[in-house]
Amino acid sequence: MYMKKKGILDNIKAVIFDLDGTLVDSMWMWKDIDIEYLGKYHLSLPESLQQDIEGMSFTETAAYFKENFDLPRTLEEIKQDWMDMAYEKYRYHVPLKPGAGHFLEDMHSRDIRMGIATSNGRGLVDAVLEARKLGGYFHSVCTACEVAKGKPSPDIYLKVASDLDVKPENCLVFEDIPMGILAGKNAGMSVCAVEDEFSAHQRDKKRAWADYYIETYDDIYTNTYEVLGNE
Repeated sequence: MYMKKKGILDNIKAVIFDLDGTLVDSMWMWKDIDIEYLGKYHLSLPESLQQDIEGMSFTETAAYFKENFDLPRTLEEIKQDWMDMAYEKYRYHVPLKPGAGHFLEDMHSRDIRMGIATSNGRGLVDAVLEARKLGGYFHSVCTACEVAKGKPSPDIYLKVASDLDVKPENCLVFEDIPMGILAGKNAGMSVCAVEDEFSAHQRDKKRAWADYYIETYDDIYTNTYEVLGNE
């Protein structure tokens, strides 16, 4: 049911975004990259892979691949392989999620501080921010490799809130996957789940754990976002 009970931006002084599937539409390509990468070693993609690695940092994911697939590569080599395979896609083929550009401009005009908290590698984050000319919007960009634990631990969201000098209770997180939603909630922040085709099978869980749900960022301005009552 779509209704407005509480303004999604009430008492919010900072907005923190996950990147992939939340701010940019990039999740579509990672399955293809995983299939291609494992195929080089004559391995098939396990059906449970995405669930198994959900929320892991780039380094944690590389460690998972090395251990579980017995890859003859160091962690740094695995990460660089992925960077090489994904870089051009991030720079030229990854668009913003619908309505995200307008929302970023609006938050900027209201002097609401913004940050990014992502499990992706720093090089790919920088590539898409540069290509989409988004760098000027963000006061903090942090990857999960820069904190002790990846999502669902709250470390990355607490780090970005500290960088922004905003209390957790005054931060609004946008996330597309359940482990990210939990990370934001564990940090004591309000969390808005973002629709993404890649996590369509997890919609019920996303709605169960988040405070709000949007199909696109335009929903925020048409008051058609879903208020879930989980705060």
